[in-house]
Amino acid sequence: MKPVEENVVIEPVEEEVVETIALSADIEKWHPKTDLGRKVKNREITDINAVLDSGKPILEPEITDMLLSNLESDLLMIGQSKGKFGGGSRRVFRQTQKKTKEGNKPKFSTYSVIGNKDGFVGLGFGKAKETVPAREKALRKAKLNIMKISRGCGSWQCGCKTSHSIPFAVMGKCSSVTVELKPAPKGTGLKAEREVAKVLRLAGIQDIWSKTRGQTRNKLNVIEALRKALVKLNSTKIQEKHIEALAIRSGSRGKD
Repeated sequence: MKPVEENVVIEPVEEEVVETIALSADIEKWHPKTDLGRKVKNREITDINAVLDSGKPILEPEITDMLLSNLESDLLMIGQSKGKFGGGSRRVFRQTQKKTKEGNKPKFSTYSVIGNKDGFVGLGFGKAKETVPAREKALRKAKLNIMKISRGCGSWQCGCKTSHSIPFAVMGKCSSVTVELKPAPKGTGLKAEREVAKVLRLAGIQDIWSKTRGQTRNKLNVIEALRKALVKLNSTKIQEKHIEALAIRSGSRGKD
């Protein structure tokens, strides 16, 4: 006789969701050490655009916390867990170790990205002997490296004159990796590599075409190439007649 099969209930597998963290700072306990920090705490400066346009470096992360609200944070998958023939899954921490007479001394590095989904984004790299200090260091550096992104509607297929994409094509290069960003029509979405899409989403870009070349397995080079491409959006000089035609807005867009 064949054994009676019991009914087995298979529970659905939940998809991995990367949570974004709302950032906040205890401003009351903050004692500024720089002239810019004192002006920000005394409410003499209330606009982040004035700080970025002046070219003064941000040396205290509390400055970004005070001038930008609704910031969100995420960690990029730059590491890889151990697996047979290098087949381990991606993870947010990259582990390296140094061999000494006392034994192996491991270190952990991670890459953090922050943004308000409205034209401001920051990238930071942190490395420490433990995972928590590395994450905090990366988050702190991301606040210091905040920058504004020029957005617009540069796709010839769209012409909606809203800042949902980028105004023109840009390209960044780091080592053998090149990242090319092109404006896309409304409704396209973020057609880009996974980690590139994370950064663009927090920057407030909704539609884009992207192409990466080179050794893209090295995510550090991919992120650095993307950063150089985003910097070109603001450094490129644009004629006045094209600003309105392409709906170019730098930083927070306000109302479209």
